[in-house]
Amino acid sequence: MDSDPLSSKVLLADTWGTYLSFYGPYAAILMVLLALAAIVSASEAAFFSLSSDDRATCRSSDDAAERRIMHLLDRPRRLLASLLIFNNLLNLAIVVIVTYLVWKLTQLDPTSGWVLASLTTALTLMIVLFGEIIPKVYASQNSLSVARRTAPLVAVASTLFRPLSVLLVSLTSVIDQRIHRRGYKVSMTELNQAVELTSSESTQEERELIKGIVNFSNLTAKQAMRARVDITAFSEELTFTELMTQINQSGYSRVPVYKESLDEIEGILYLKDLLPHLDSDDSFHWQTLIRPVFFIPETKKIDDLLQDFQKRRVHMAIVVDEYGGTRGLITLEDIIEEIFGDINDEFDEEDPIPFQRIDEQTIRVEGKLLLTDVCRVLHVDITYFDEVKGESESLGGLLLELFTRVPETGQEVSYGEFTFKVLSADDKRIQNVEIVRQEPNT
Repeated sequence: MDSDPLSSKVLLADTWGTYLSFYGPYAAILMVLLALAAIVSASEAAFFSLSSDDRATCRSSDDAAERRIMHLLDRPRRLLASLLIFNNLLNLAIVVIVTYLVWKLTQLDPTSGWVLASLTTALTLMIVLFGEIIPKVYASQNSLSVARRTAPLVAVASTLFRPLSVLLVSLTSVIDQRIHRRGYKVSMTELNQAVELTSSESTQEERELIKGIVNFSNLTAKQAMRARVDITAFSEELTFTELMTQINQSGYSRVPVYKESLDEIEGILYLKDLLPHLDSDDSFHWQTLIRPVFFIPETKKIDDLLQDFQKRRVHMAIVVDEYGGTRGLITLEDIIEEIFGDINDEFDEEDPIPFQRIDEQTIRVEGKLLLTDVCRVLHVDITYFDEVKGESESLGGLLLELFTRVPETGQEVSYGEFTFKVLSADDKRIQNVEIVRQEPNT
């Protein structure tokens, strides 16, 4: 008996109605969740791809949205953690809903097990393409405008997920510190070994430049500074005539000014500030021109110091010890020379570092030469003498550690492949040293 066509159409319509009434709301929810995931992904890309000019614009803007952007970026790790938590929760919700719908569908039609694999593949492509790739590509090209539009949602997410983001950031900070503490020295050693492997393919100047870059972040102000005994400074009690006489003898454009001793430095005198007053007499109070001084600890890393110089727009800092006493002086030029080597201008002597090569194995240097410079001259790693130098940063200090006393002229001591002979010394300091590299078979 043939079935009634009208009854078949009614049955089909009822079936589609049942499917739509059941799956329709879920489909709408999935679209909303996917749209939110796309917005969160776009905001993540937009916030963290803002250029320095965009950040400067937002920082000085009167617009509330742009001020909110900079407020959120004040804590970048917490912001990133909040966005990642939000995005993962949205993606998880999408997966859970789709999994439930697939389970219901396969229950209604046991022969459609292949639907699970098909929908899983389609879901993955949908999330990756529409929830990640497309939004991030668009946001990276329109970062500021996207950040403005998504800032309110990002602010809500940052507040909503703050407890989880704080916990996540704290855990990652602990892990990050442990990794850095254990792996940093190994990384530096491997980099130095990699530099040595390039010896047959690069010049000595290129290798020295690469070594300077590799070791830059590992150097402290104490290792790069000019020692206290070599600092040129003026007393604030000098008359203007006496000051000009000492300026003509010093040849420096910036000079520290002290009160009673170098441990009481009052500020820095810039010679350019004196130019309008060259015709003044001793009644002129030149002390009013002294600028504030920038004090740093001797353990400060020079890469951080370089950033401080850029932010403060200064070129000089006074290095102090734990008791506040002056240990030395460091300039922007000293920091740059740690990478590029000695920089000489028209006022510098031809050879500012006391260094004389006698032959391929022998050199003569002054005892005050920094160990980092000695290592450069000897073409060894800057950590070569770390095991025996103690707290010393100069060649003279190293020899005091090796001799355990102030040596006399003519005495010798060896370490590693080098022999150090004291050429001249007094009761307080080692003045000149001859360094001989021993042959490997001796």
